[in-house]
Parts: sequence; structure tokens; C-alpha cells
Amino acid sequence: MNAIEEANVAAIDQAGQRGLAVRWAACAHVLLALMLLLALMPPLAHAQDRRELLDRLVRAYPDALSAHDDTTITWRDGTVMAVDDGVAGKPFDQLLRNASILDQMRLSYPSGPAAPPAPNADPGRFRNEAFFKKMYGDCNTGEVRRNLVTIIWLPRSWGKPVQVTRVNGVAERLKRVSAEIDALDPALRAAAFPIAGVLSCRAVADTGRMSMHGYAAAIDLNLKVSDYWLWAGKGSTIAYKNRMPQQIVDIFERHGFIWGGKWYHYDTMHFEYRPELLGK
Repeated sequence: MNAIEEANVAAIDQAGQRGLAVRWAACAHVLLALMLLLALMPPLAHAQDRRELLDRLVRAYPDALSAHDDTTITWRDGTVMAVDDGVAGKPFDQLLRNASILDQMRLSYPSGPAAPPAPNADPGRFRNEAFFKKMYGDCNTGEVRRNLVTIIWLPRSWGKPVQVTRVNGVAERLKRVSAEIDALDPALRAAAFPIAGVLSCRAVADTGRMSMHGYAAAIDLNLKVSDYWLWAGKGSTIAYKNRMPQQIVDIFERHGFIWGGKWYHYDTMHFEYRPELLGK
């Protein structure tokens, strides 16, 4: 090969290398663009989730809430509350004791028949105390009692007066629940009476935060057919127990009440009004 031929080969080789470099640079630009796009996607999804959760919250309590702007909710009296406290990655115990308004909706509640819950799957147990005190009042100052009304629980089967809150139509909803349970087979409705209580101005045993009973927005059914995780003793795992008929659970859920039997830390006698978790 003479000098001219060698020069031509070298030029072709250099051109090939330049072309390869250009192609690699183009690929790098595409890869960088994809990486940037992926980096942007999680916040966008998170923002969408936040909007959906807050939309559901406002829909669930139309008499109390008027709007939200993704960072706050606005009450009908003009009060504005932040929906997030800016603390990410809270451990389970902190969520129980210091849940934000968004935290209380993070876990999805499985309506209808469901398998025993996974460890620490307690949808509805994270509650923002300021939110519910604003909604129902403070039982320690008599505010809750001003909204109590009397209903007759299971007129055909038990027929005893029970006082519950009228806020959010809870009393009227429980009357409808009562009527549907009263129409069940006697062997099934026996699980719904005598009740263990509605209003009880007390904190939850393991959280120190006000129970939904403190707002008269929860009801505990027959203790004789109920199971509670603390009765089983404390251990590394909790063996799930339940004797509450699914038909009773279904009735409560249709009217906006969640059931404590769908918690890992189960409380199968307990039903509380939480329509935001049921998409009501």
C-alpha cells in the first residue's frame, strides 16, 4: 500500500470514529432526556395522588368542607388547615400519634370481603386529631354533647336508645344501618347487640390520641362475638381473629363506616364513620 492509499484509509478511519462519536453523543443526549423525564414523573404522580385524595375528602364531608388547593383544605366557616406537616417517611408509631390530614388517607381501605391484613396495615387508624375536633367538637369541653341526638338501635331486636352525633348525618346513617341489620336472620343480627358503646371521651389505648368514640361517630357492637388485638397479648406477630358476620360489615360500609376488623391491630366490634376511605 503506497502513501496515498494509507492516507485515504486513515481518513476513512477517522471519519468513522467521528461518526461513531456523534452517534454516541446523540444516544447520551437521549438517555439524559429520559433520565430527566423519569426523575420528574414521581412528583407528578404524587401530586396527582394528593389531588385525588383531597378531592375525595372534600366530597366525603360536603357540609363541613368547601375546597382544597393541594396544600390546604378550606372549611365552610372559612377556616384553612394545612394538609401536610412536611415530615416524610414517618414510622408506624409516629403515624398513629402525629398523622397529618393526608397521612390519615394514605392506606387504602379494602371494602367488601378481605383477607387478613398484612402487618401494620391499619387503614383508618391514622387520624389527624385537629381535623376531627374541628369536625365534631372537643368532648372535653362539652362541644360534642351539643350535637348528640337519640336513636333507637335495632328496634325489633334490642330497642334501646343510643346517643350519637348528628354531624355529617351520622345519626341518620346509623338509623339506616340499624334498620338493615334488624332485617337480617336472628343468628346474624345477634352480633350487633347489646352494644358496647358510642360516646366515650377517651384516648385510644396505644396511641394517646382521641378515639372516634370521643366524637360520638363510632359504635362498638356485641363484646361476646368480638375480638381485639390487645386481648391476644403482645408478641412479635398478631394472630388474626374475627367472628363478626360479613353481612353486618357490608351494611356498615354501604353507609360510610369502616370496620376495625380490617386492621392488622384488629378491633372487630368497632365501626367508625370515615366515608373518605370508602369513596363515599
